[in-house]
Amino acid sequence: MRKKTTQNKVTSKSSDGFIRVISGQFRGRKLPVKDVQGLRPTTDRIKETVFNWLMQDTREANVLDCFAGSGGLGFEALSRFAKSATFVELDAAAAKQIELNISTLKLQNAHVKHTNTLAFLEQINSNEPFNLAFVDPPFRKNLAQSSADLLENNQWLSSDALIYIEVESELSTFTAPINWLLIKEKKAGQVFCRLYQRQVN
Repeated sequence: MRKKTTQNKVTSKSSDGFIRVISGQFRGRKLPVKDVQGLRPTTDRIKETVFNWLMQDTREANVLDCFAGSGGLGFEALSRFAKSATFVELDAAAAKQIELNISTLKLQNAHVKHTNTLAFLEQINSNEPFNLAFVDPPFRKNLAQSSADLLENNQWLSSDALIYIEVESELSTFTAPINWLLIKEKKAGQVFCRLYQRQVN
């Protein structure tokens, strides 16, 4: 395996890679990922932790994958029988690759929004709200805070939605909306993973 990887690096004209679906109906499938500046796919180790947290909550969920990048979180949710997934990604090459991967998996319940995530969330949502949202933005740009506030304020989330936030481990200024209950958290290397549940009286 290592020798093959070395050969690929020599002969390939890019450093494009892949993500691996770790469980569910697409378990073991490798999906291509574009080499895009700032794109930081969630590691298998973190994905395993997150989806262990979400074990009872992914099936039949309407999923929003903000700053989708590789689409790894959204595809993992779809593999575990989420009802639908909307991927929001600004980079054209990354968005196109997500579309190609959707086609490869023959998914009819996944859609890509090629746009700026904050601009997307600034709209008032008039469609069905999401039960599960992933917020894994580029680090050190203070995007998690703005995303959380917009998700809460613009009707994107169901009353009991789950929200996964992944930020750089040194970030100490993130404050979740007051009605988001922190139910799980873990520090893994350079990232801090938190899972919240929205509560509406």
